[in-house]
Amino acid sequence: MVKILFIIKTTIKRPIILYSLFVACTVKPTSQISESSIQYNKQVVEIEMRDGIKLNTEIYVPPNTDEKLPILFTRTPYGLRHDENGLHSSLSSSYLELAKEGYIFVFQDIRGRHGSEGKFSMLRTPVSADENAQVDEATDTYDTIDWLIENLDGHNRKVGILGISYGGWLTAIALTDIHPAVKAISPQASPSDMFIGDDFYHKGAFRLAPSFGYAAMMERSKENFPFDFEDEDVYDFYLNLGPLSNVNKQHFAGEVPTWNDFMNHSSYDQFWKEKEVTHYLGNINIPALNVAGWWDAEDFYGPIKIYEKLEENDQSNVNSLVVGPWRHGGWARGKGDSLGAIGFGSNSSLHYRKNIQAPWFAHYLKGRDFKTHSEAHVFVTGLNQWKAYNAWPPVNETNSTKFYLFSDGKISITRPISDDGVKSREYISDPNNPVPYTKRPIKGFWQGAQALWKVEDQRFLNGREDILTWQSEPLEEHVEIAGDIVANLSVSTTGSDADWIVKLIDVYPEGNSDSIMASYELMIADEVLRSKFRDDFSEPSPLIPNKITKLKFSLGSRAHRFNEGHRIMVIIQSSWFPLIDRNPQKFIDIPMATGEDYLVTTQSIFSSGSNTTFIELPIIQPNKY
Repeated sequence: MVKILFIIKTTIKRPIILYSLFVACTVKPTSQISESSIQYNKQVVEIEMRDGIKLNTEIYVPPNTDEKLPILFTRTPYGLRHDENGLHSSLSSSYLELAKEGYIFVFQDIRGRHGSEGKFSMLRTPVSADENAQVDEATDTYDTIDWLIENLDGHNRKVGILGISYGGWLTAIALTDIHPAVKAISPQASPSDMFIGDDFYHKGAFRLAPSFGYAAMMERSKENFPFDFEDEDVYDFYLNLGPLSNVNKQHFAGEVPTWNDFMNHSSYDQFWKEKEVTHYLGNINIPALNVAGWWDAEDFYGPIKIYEKLEENDQSNVNSLVVGPWRHGGWARGKGDSLGAIGFGSNSSLHYRKNIQAPWFAHYLKGRDFKTHSEAHVFVTGLNQWKAYNAWPPVNETNSTKFYLFSDGKISITRPISDDGVKSREYISDPNNPVPYTKRPIKGFWQGAQALWKVEDQRFLNGREDILTWQSEPLEEHVEIAGDIVANLSVSTTGSDADWIVKLIDVYPEGNSDSIMASYELMIADEVLRSKFRDDFSEPSPLIPNKITKLKFSLGSRAHRFNEGHRIMVIIQSSWFPLIDRNPQKFIDIPMATGEDYLVTTQSIFSSGSNTTFIELPIIQPNKY
């Protein structure tokens, strides 16, 4: 284990004027701490932005080195966390492999959060989309780097930016006003579009528990201030809450701005479009390492979309993607040899940090060789091996294959015959008894207890009559997929709106009854579509009751092997609570709904003739069935 010596000292530098901007440094009191081996001089400074706001910043400089070092810069809304010795906790954990390489590390509280001045704005809209704005997160990043380049000694005038989650978004959005010293960026688990596929909405369906908990934590205080559910099963908390209008009446009193935005912008309007990251990422060709986790419950959509957008202008082949078997940010901590009950046979997180992230930054910021890099470096779950692809998704290496869902509950690649009548399966969807998204009792989304729900055995739903399942016969040989999974549904409902949740499941063999994995139902992919947005996320439209409607939507991309003896299963349901808010199953602006608007409806899934329901899987070639 590498031990760290921290030499914390203050250094006051004269303020300077750059590009007509006054950039000042105010030093905070520090104290002396030490251990052994890797050493840092720590400075705690306040760096003044172009509008006069000062941002709390920590700088860690290795002393006594003749090498000019690059700067690695991370910004966060969550506070600068430290170990017992006062070192930023990342330097002895998630950044340890980087620390061994040798960098100047800089960490900063964004404006309005923790030690920084100013007013916090959730996912602040870029200046280019707001004519009245003078600053945004990109200008704050630019001004900070400007100050670092001119005021710090011992750097090589090269800067890398990295961060996870909100920090990933801050990394990506920095590209909208990129400083010339930035030579490499790594947006990790970054949201891209908060209405279509990231934290707050998924394809028009409001993510109730994550959104409520996050807004409460971020906007009731400058510090992280989680909502106190008093150990209540939050399934009951949200169900007893009733319509969404009761949130302000009972809890927030209109004083949580982002919650008000949720209620005032329930379709894909200009508010959400202006926050969509990729809209601002044209003509950018800076080395980018995009990172995602297959079982990220918060931001999987974002990093894939950012990668795809940057790829459009990647003339120098410097844009790349890494996806591993991780939950949100799981690559930054631990060994990554398992997730819940699922073992991976190797230390996937350590592999990423040591063999990908560290040499990648060393290549672009220090000129080191990096011979193992590939366009897309993905971990194939089920096979439990890393694979390299020249593109993601690898459409030239796969065949899109339709797996049909039959009315008897079976799955087959053979299309149902056209003359067998209009066959369907049905279930009753009751908004007053919604399907839970995880095993009860359910803790608050930001209390950490449900962090592994995506790899939870789906058998916890056994016995419910408001879900439908289909499964194949045991596979005679493996089926490996790599790329986008697409659901094609033929459905009807007795209401005028409905949610459709589709889950792709890997069912393990019965095996030894004593094994935890015997008959385990592992969710590989999942997504929801709110029907009224089936044609246009900006212009919702009602369903016609009892009319068959065709729906098509992506479940995201995956790399997975369904092994011999396993079964492929599909689950369809119409509620996912309280991950997703309750759909009244009536065409209405849901934030305006009252208790009387919530209807019990009958949902039908059709499986014959021209009304087939199927899942398209990108099968790696060659493959026999």
